[in-house]
Amino acid sequence: MAASPIFIFVIVIIVILFLSFTSVQQGTIVVITQFGKYRRILKPGLNFKIPIIEQVFKRISIQNQSIELQFQAITVDQANVYFKAMLLYAVVSQDEEAIKNVAFKFVNEQNLMQALVRTVEGSIRGFVATKKQSEVLALRREIVEEVKGQLDKILESWGYHLIDLQMNDITFDEDIIKSMSKVVASNNLKAAAENEGQALLITKTKAAEAEGNAIKISAEAERQAAQLRGQGVALFREEVAKGMSSAAKEMQDANLDASFLLFSMWTESIKHFSEQGNGNVIFLDGSPDGMQHTMHQLMGLNKLNSGEQEKKK
Repeated sequence: MAASPIFIFVIVIIVILFLSFTSVQQGTIVVITQFGKYRRILKPGLNFKIPIIEQVFKRISIQNQSIELQFQAITVDQANVYFKAMLLYAVVSQDEEAIKNVAFKFVNEQNLMQALVRTVEGSIRGFVATKKQSEVLALRREIVEEVKGQLDKILESWGYHLIDLQMNDITFDEDIIKSMSKVVASNNLKAAAENEGQALLITKTKAAEAEGNAIKISAEAERQAAQLRGQGVALFREEVAKGMSSAAKEMQDANLDASFLLFSMWTESIKHFSEQGNGNVIFLDGSPDGMQHTMHQLMGLNKLNSGEQEKKK
């Protein structure tokens, strides 16, 4: 039994309606071509297209995309540097021109990735080639900024923009790593020796200052003690002279010989020596001539003191 024309017509209409609508997922843009030529873009949701005439050329993701890179560069002093990086990029915008660049600049996604990787590697290698191996580790941020500055313009012409570039790892050959470790270790030893020397210098300086202050204080105390001893001796002599002068005057008033006073002082001195000597030996001339000689000396001293007192009056 042949199908009726009405049934066939209904089937054709259903097929045409089915082919006339296409759904676009969120985060995706669809590029439509008409007989191979760009026609328009379809945004997320249910969209209408002319069956057979309009074709879906490419579905483009507008979400962020990432790629990991591993490559090698050589410094100006011929050291190999190995990089591991992560590149984060996305379609620059949902504008028609940007979407057209993304859809038609490269034959396929593989060619885009190849061009992207080679561009990043070339930028980093060009920057590293002007630096020494000892500078590379400290220039991680500068390397990223240099690559971003060059890559943004190139990616924009392809319809993309660079979101982030992270240098996850920067390493050198094993021999270079060992030599760098030795340099760091020697610098640490040098710094430790310098710190130790500074500490020793400070200790010695403080000790010298303390010793100098102690000597200064001791000298000042000794000076003051000597001054006080001198003052004490002077006062003692002055009091002795006053006592002897007073005693001599009293003896003269009593019509007694002044040598008796000297003899008394002589005997009192010998008594004091014997009582306070503490075992020390003192040699005195106890002969009459010796005592007479000593008496003459004491009488001369008495006359001298009397003369000085007369002058003062």
